[in-house]
Amino acid sequence: MTLAPCPVFIGGEWNRLNNLSTTPVHNPSTGDVIAEAPLCTSQHVNDAVEAAAAAFPAWAETPPTDRARILFRFKTLLEENFEDLVRSNTREHGKTLVESRGDVKRGIEMVEFACGVPSLLMGEALENVARGIDCDTIRQPLGVCAGITPFNFPCMVPLWMYPVALVCGNTFVLKPSEKVPLTSIKVVELLEKAGLPKGVLNIVHGGRECVDALLTHPKIKAISFVGSTPVARYIYEVGTKHGKRVQSNGGAKNFVLLMPDADIDNSVRGVVEAAFGCAGERCMAGSTAVVVGGAANSVLPPLVEAARRIKIGPTDRDPQPDMGPLITRQHRDRVAHLIETGAKEGARIAADGRAIKPDSSPNGFFLGATVLDEVQPAMTVMREEIFGPVLNVLRMEDLDAAIDLANTSPYGNGASIFTCSGKAAREFKHRIKCGMVGINVGVPASMAWFPFNGWNESFFGDLHMQGKEGVQFFTQLKVTMSRWFSFGEGDVWYRESKK
Repeated sequence: MTLAPCPVFIGGEWNRLNNLSTTPVHNPSTGDVIAEAPLCTSQHVNDAVEAAAAAFPAWAETPPTDRARILFRFKTLLEENFEDLVRSNTREHGKTLVESRGDVKRGIEMVEFACGVPSLLMGEALENVARGIDCDTIRQPLGVCAGITPFNFPCMVPLWMYPVALVCGNTFVLKPSEKVPLTSIKVVELLEKAGLPKGVLNIVHGGRECVDALLTHPKIKAISFVGSTPVARYIYEVGTKHGKRVQSNGGAKNFVLLMPDADIDNSVRGVVEAAFGCAGERCMAGSTAVVVGGAANSVLPPLVEAARRIKIGPTDRDPQPDMGPLITRQHRDRVAHLIETGAKEGARIAADGRAIKPDSSPNGFFLGATVLDEVQPAMTVMREEIFGPVLNVLRMEDLDAAIDLANTSPYGNGASIFTCSGKAAREFKHRIKCGMVGINVGVPASMAWFPFNGWNESFFGDLHMQGKEGVQFFTQLKVTMSRWFSFGEGDVWYRESKK
């Protein structure tokens, strides 16, 4: 059976490009090909950018409140179509339905935030900064902006980008991951239905050629990206070299410290969710647990047992499992190879998920929850972002040693501590070198009105996504100094009144 390629959306028109090479979109639960994503060329990117550039002047002059009203209608449509988006998300990504609901919900929260952005666009003013001189600031849009998004959150991550960009008065070109284009298409169809003018938002699909065309196009003013660190660095370097503003979010190796006084049940629950939620395919995964002092004896046995109890299975049907498949067969095999590498380098496999293969779906891309104990800092599994359901466990004598170990990581998205000690929590919060900190919270990912705040090699750029920084990223500040020496021709009435 030949599948038609996913459509592009350029200048307000949906078109299928039947003469292009394509890449398959899978249902990871079954291994079946459910769609084909076209590999757009630089010419298609140029068409999308030109459409966005043509739409920009009128959209930039649209009052911010009118732009926000379109997003209000968009939010309502997202809520009305919530379960349809959830099932689309699960079908092309493999998340459980519960995880997909979280994905869609967090995306809608970003649209809610964008609806209130007009208040954040307001400038400032001060009279008499010098004698007879006034100063004011205003925020203006940049122009055409672009977003390049990953596979792991098909709904949420694109919605981190273009709602704020659009309400600030920019136009946009979106390139969703070619592994998961279907949910983005559904979401943009709803935005079109909400009344977005033609050309304001455009969608292209593709790989390296498509990305490079976006990074180098002279009419694109800003690039927003989420993905792995090597690609994030490339996006930042090439984008900035071509004069673009760039926010480029990379990967991570997030540490979770377990103190001897930690509440065992809540700590185990938190670590399991952090390590194995979304099958570990998220940049905020708590992939490295550091057990401190006597915590190893109390926490590790129930933690390993909880990992072994996680039910793995297809997520596109009921009953729902606890965890679904990985995104592709190649990625599953890579993660399995890293587990084997860890064992060869001396780690002990305390829970092994490599043999998992649900009878109901033998061709799905499944890998069970895995715990590697007695991991050492120099091991491959500690140096590489695994991006799968694998938890590394290291042992440290005290809090100081654990913090020092975590701070050797080149990444810096998030880190968490489980403890009942306010002193330990404060010390951890103060000294840990990362942008998002959890205290008895396994996944300290920030909400829409706060920045998604990666540090070090987890982020390349100056202004982060979400919150006020997101608004600042998609706008430029203009400062005006004014002074008037005398009344002008229009002030005849005033001069006459003084006679």
